[in-house]
Amino acid sequence: MKKYGIRIKTLEEIEGIRKAGDLVMATHREVEKFLKPGMTTDEINTIVHEFTLKNGGIPAPLNYRGFPKSVCVSVNEVVCHGIPGPLIIKDGDIVNVDITTILDGFYADANYSYFSGTPSPEAKELVMNCREALKRALEVVAPGATIGDIGHAIQSYAEKKGYSVVREFVGHGVGLDFHEPPQVMHFGRKGYGIPLVENMTFTIEPMINIGKKDVEILDDGWTAITKDGSLSAQFEQTIVVTENGYESLTPFDL
Repeated sequence: MKKYGIRIKTLEEIEGIRKAGDLVMATHREVEKFLKPGMTTDEINTIVHEFTLKNGGIPAPLNYRGFPKSVCVSVNEVVCHGIPGPLIIKDGDIVNVDITTILDGFYADANYSYFSGTPSPEAKELVMNCREALKRALEVVAPGATIGDIGHAIQSYAEKKGYSVVREFVGHGVGLDFHEPPQVMHFGRKGYGIPLVENMTFTIEPMINIGKKDVEILDDGWTAITKDGSLSAQFEQTIVVTENGYESLTPFDL
């Protein structure tokens, strides 16, 4: 069934997405065990790739529209879509790991901004506030709320704290494909946009910068960085709208 052009999932489909989400979060826990200063971003890719395959999944990013790796790893001023490679992770780095997994044909997606070693006070504060922005967005999710309510919750909180919200990249429907309708913007006005309906599944994934909101794409065609070189953080969960609110299908503490 579709509503507003969006595929409303069946209970069986939601269960499939939940199982994919369980594997996504197990993979995150595997990354967290090994993440440390001195390792390369490509070593994170190897951990994600091998753990996913060992557990019956497929890394969704690999070869998606030409993306050459199995996970996005975005460090410090890299906002998103960082391609793993020889970059050595240093003490204090923000390391955003974005994992999307296909399991039995179902997709789930979550990213988490980790610290390598001991972060600076400004990095710690940024990451804490990005988590809080996601938490506040999740709290407004319920049938009858709108996409604009989600964006407003993120934007109003982040800007009140003195941060900026990236505009070019959005959350998205997910579950039967990597990217589905609707687009979930992380800025907006209350009451505007598509109303939320029970059993919609989508991601919310705010990208928050210490400096200005502007980004640029590097010559590899993927890596997005802050134009002013300021630090960026991101958190993402895949959720389903429930009768009275939401359930995270890729849960972690906020």
